[in-house]
Amino acid sequence: MQHERHSTVSYKKELTPEEMLRTIFDYTAKIANEKNLESVLILMANMGRELVVADRCAVWLIDSARGELYTKVAHGVSEIRVPYGSGLVGASICSGEPIIIDDAYKDSRHNAENDRKTGYRTKAIMTIPFRNNEGDVIGAYQAINKMTKAEVFSPKDLEYLTLAASYSGKSLESVMLYEEILETQKEIIFSMGEIGESRSKETGRHVRRVAQYSYILALGLGMSEREADMLRCASPMHDIGKVAIPDDVLKKPGKLTDEEFDLMKSHTVTGYRLLQSSKRELMKTAAIIAHQHHEKWDGSGYPQGLKGEEIHIYGRITAVADVFDALGSARVYKPAWELDRIIELFQEERGKHFDPRVVDAFMEQLPLLLEVRDRESDL
Repeated sequence: MQHERHSTVSYKKELTPEEMLRTIFDYTAKIANEKNLESVLILMANMGRELVVADRCAVWLIDSARGELYTKVAHGVSEIRVPYGSGLVGASICSGEPIIIDDAYKDSRHNAENDRKTGYRTKAIMTIPFRNNEGDVIGAYQAINKMTKAEVFSPKDLEYLTLAASYSGKSLESVMLYEEILETQKEIIFSMGEIGESRSKETGRHVRRVAQYSYILALGLGMSEREADMLRCASPMHDIGKVAIPDDVLKKPGKLTDEEFDLMKSHTVTGYRLLQSSKRELMKTAAIIAHQHHEKWDGSGYPQGLKGEEIHIYGRITAVADVFDALGSARVYKPAWELDRIIELFQEERGKHFDPRVVDAFMEQLPLLLEVRDRESDL
């Protein structure tokens, strides 16, 4: 049901020039220090809403691959996607020019579908494209419903939001580039992990499962979502050092000689050396995991014989994830173990091979781990 806004909304005051500048400085400082795309978009939306005293503000981006415009961050609604070029936001992005409308329902370009779904009444709209460092339009601000007594956006509002767009658009491009680099690193790490495992007749499913197990265990231990995701993305590289192990040792179906086992153990040091020189956080995490995932809580592991908390938590978590998957999977030299036997081993090795806290998290998270195992089965 549509209704007039002034019947339910009290009017607000315009920002003074001093308040406007302080708002821009406060938000642009936060945006400049933020690396997460969604957090930047939220800050941008909130800054736009405050600057022009709007009821809502959305930040639209271009999805070139799908030929769409979308907003993940829009006050009052979840993600919206529209065909590229459609609606007022599409017209503004295509032309590269701002659009101010006093009454959306008097403009044929306005898409009223969301109003019909939510019962919200869109009236005044201001849309301003923002550009990257090359001057190309990469998205747009859209402010909806002026909350002052005037109820319409003014040329001064256009000036304020244009200023905000010029500051934040360039920061947004940097964050998008950072996320693109991070995603590329993740793809490279996963692909390299699969290559390392394939040489020892493992499957891509193995690295997928170990990654998911590590993530679940990290969250179960109280790690942040960001750190748990970092561990998930880096753990596929735990055996990358196997690329340097000769086939006659790596693929030997029978028991290894002492000399062969020493050679096999060297994959931890090789993996570490391959990764350690990178300055990227993701690669540094992968280097730690490659180096320490065969260390044991009681100090009897390799390559350094680290003990207890001398072993990085990433290594302790990946050790449990890797052994759980190895025991539960059939290999050329053994059949898959039954779950009861696996649980019994972890209980026996709690405080010996494995960190007791990680084993406890394993037991608590076992239903989720089994869901992953079933979903990512080799069969």
